[in-house]
Amino acid sequence: MSKEEILLKDLNPQQRDAVLHTGSPLLVLAGAGSGKTRVITHKFAHLAKSKKLSPNSILTVTFTNKASEEMKGRIYHLIGKDTDISWIGTFHSQCNRILRREIKALGYNNNFVIYDDDDQSKLIRHILKEFKIYEAMYRGVVSRISSLKSSLVSPGNFLSQTNGFGFDEKLAKVYVRYQDELKRCNVLDFDDLIMLSVKLFEENPALLEKYHDMFKYVLVDEFQDTNYAQYRLLKLLAAEDNICAVGDDDQSIYKFRGADIANILNFEKDFPGAAVIKLEQNYRSTQNILDVSGAVIASNAMRKPKKLWTERGQGEKVNHCWLNTEEEEAKHIASVIKELYLKGKYNYKDFAVLYRVNFQARAIEDALREELIQYRVMGGISFYQRKEIKDIIAYMRLVINSDDNVSLRRIINCPPRGIGAATLSKIEHEAKKKSLSLFNAIKAILKVNGVAVSAREKLNGFIHLVEKIVSADYSSAADMLEEIVDKTKYIDFIGEEKAQNIHELIAAAEGKDINEFSDSAVLVTAMDSRNAENSVSLMTLHSTKGLEFPVVFVGGLEDGLLPYFKALNNKEELAEERRLFYVGMTRAKDILWLTGAKKRRLYNTKIQEQEPSRFLNDIPPHCCQWTEKSASPQPVAMPVKRIVKLSTPRLYMAGCRVKHPKWGSGVVRECYGDGDEQKVMVNFPNVGIKRLCLRFANLEKI
Repeated sequence: MSKEEILLKDLNPQQRDAVLHTGSPLLVLAGAGSGKTRVITHKFAHLAKSKKLSPNSILTVTFTNKASEEMKGRIYHLIGKDTDISWIGTFHSQCNRILRREIKALGYNNNFVIYDDDDQSKLIRHILKEFKIYEAMYRGVVSRISSLKSSLVSPGNFLSQTNGFGFDEKLAKVYVRYQDELKRCNVLDFDDLIMLSVKLFEENPALLEKYHDMFKYVLVDEFQDTNYAQYRLLKLLAAEDNICAVGDDDQSIYKFRGADIANILNFEKDFPGAAVIKLEQNYRSTQNILDVSGAVIASNAMRKPKKLWTERGQGEKVNHCWLNTEEEEAKHIASVIKELYLKGKYNYKDFAVLYRVNFQARAIEDALREELIQYRVMGGISFYQRKEIKDIIAYMRLVINSDDNVSLRRIINCPPRGIGAATLSKIEHEAKKKSLSLFNAIKAILKVNGVAVSAREKLNGFIHLVEKIVSADYSSAADMLEEIVDKTKYIDFIGEEKAQNIHELIAAAEGKDINEFSDSAVLVTAMDSRNAENSVSLMTLHSTKGLEFPVVFVGGLEDGLLPYFKALNNKEELAEERRLFYVGMTRAKDILWLTGAKKRRLYNTKIQEQEPSRFLNDIPPHCCQWTEKSASPQPVAMPVKRIVKLSTPRLYMAGCRVKHPKWGSGVVRECYGDGDEQKVMVNFPNVGIKRLCLRFANLEKI
């Protein structure tokens, strides 16, 4: 058997075609679990061994260091470890390498420094102070500047586009000042690495030709995640027929980072003569999981059709369970995990619980701890370890016990109230000298005017704030937390997601004793992690790319959560939410659970009635096992009703929206009967649930 035959022997026909293809641009549409990395690594080896290209002349770009290291390891295995494959890396590392050699052409020195996110934020904050702009705006400013750079909009171009007033006018001035300061200090941020590389090649054709000669082939991983700047760079570096882009338009979920799905959808137009090869054989999931996820994603209009299949067999039906509350949902997930674990087929590391937004983790973490199930939060921080949660708990602990010095140190200037390190040092000194707690030391200093007038006012305000919270009457821990949040104005200084985490904390404290809740919130952070390797994985759907698990739970399948409420009235964003759901489902190998709750605390501290996610309507009934475990006396309509074969078609289905001439808009919760005799149960937000006969109801579909 020849070397090439050995290289190709483990590939399916489509993978083999992708590896062997040369002579024109190539787009490989690699469905979930179809062996994308195998194709990239084997194509690299084929180009090096059979096409006799120098491995160092194959530019290979991906998005994460983890992915690039995995590629290097596989390629070394295929072609030998003594080979130079240094042009395998992330977009940023490749551009950094180019700029270290060539940036003098743009007026920088090649010993430039790269600012990380923290460095960037500090500089932006300094500039905001300089321009007397509210510092709390810095997060939005950082995000917008990054977005402008990803779109290759220079400071000068953006300044010329503004109308002279409003936020954009302020942003333009900050952007100009920020970029001037970076260049003055010979500094680049992460977005500059891409933007300046594009600028370098567009303004220096001779340099571009040099790199055309250097790179005989360009391989791109996760092509669906490229932004405009990255796409422009690839178009510049690729010659007419030497690019292979690998990706999946159905897994484009990073629009918020600038990813543009149009890059993969327009590949054939932008690279004339391009070939397209689809990888549709899935090596990860059972057929039922593929059929369910495929049916959901098929409802997206802007996509390249694919039909995933597997040799793993039909497998278990996908499970959907509708619970009464988010706590019941979490307990159900924990009980299923416990049951499957005790049967001995799966370890805890085989389970993953996926959710749309971080605040959903709280109830799940609580339920897993109650069952003594080890877990870890992947790509994030455990709910009770989040800064905003620890800050509010620190306020609670100080209110309970004013002698708690650790808590006082944490929140004395949080949110910012102008109490700096020098003032705190004086307080510490006073406390040590007189053997006082820090809180009482502040009172002692104020009595003798031991600090400057400005500091005295701020310390007085802090003491007054704490004592006011202490003096109020509380019936539960939730009441105290609400008072803390209200009096401190903490939420005014944080983003939407962090605010929702605080609301979720308040929800968890409902009806709980103040001291017990304070203790439990601290104790949960000390949970034994000695067996962290055998832990259930908790993560947001955005964190799941590239991962797989035997058993997967996707929680919060409700309109407003998945899809997220901000996407409901935007077709493009709704399509991305559908792709996000698809990515989550296709992480499952053997068993997939879809769960939701009838009642949930969302975006405030009030319990809201939830409707099942509209995405569930796309699921083929024969692939799914529908169950309900709601404690509500009024049953929630489940799509199981669609399984019933009727002699005549039903006019309405559970989940569809209707309008009544008297009661307004509502949602069909349950249907029974046939044709004109069909009866429906409709939830009207203003009047509650009504049972209606369609013959007399005068309903209108909306």
